[in-house]
Amino acid sequence: MIVSENRSENYLTYFSNGTYDAYADTTKEKGGMEQGFRPHELLEAALACCMNMSLRMNAQKLSIPLEKVRVSVYLNREEPENPTFEYDVAFDASVCDSDRQTLLDTLARSSVRSTLSKSFSFEQKAVNTSI
Repeated sequence: MIVSENRSENYLTYFSNGTYDAYADTTKEKGGMEQGFRPHELLEAALACCMNMSLRMNAQKLSIPLEKVRVSVYLNREEPENPTFEYDVAFDASVCDSDRQTLLDTLARSSVRSTLSKSFSFEQKAVNTSI
């Protein structure tokens, strides 16, 4: 679970999972101070990190030597009714074409991608009047 709390700066928001902490903010043109990740960047980060881990896990499982992999994710929201996660993957030169394709084929099954591919619902659990 992630918990977020406001800070005194306009939209700066602290968040934590109880072990690790970070900050989110918005752009200056929206009134923020750009002192943290924008919320949509956190969605991009979740997918990019999961895909990166999935590639490395599958490389290890398939005994494919993989020293370095980079995944870049961009959430294209130009069509508000059809947002699209666009991504690029870069492997180190030691990965041959057939192994590269084998690893790329596993990305469709990465857990965050699988979750984001489903329909969501939202449920408010509680409203507290004191913190």
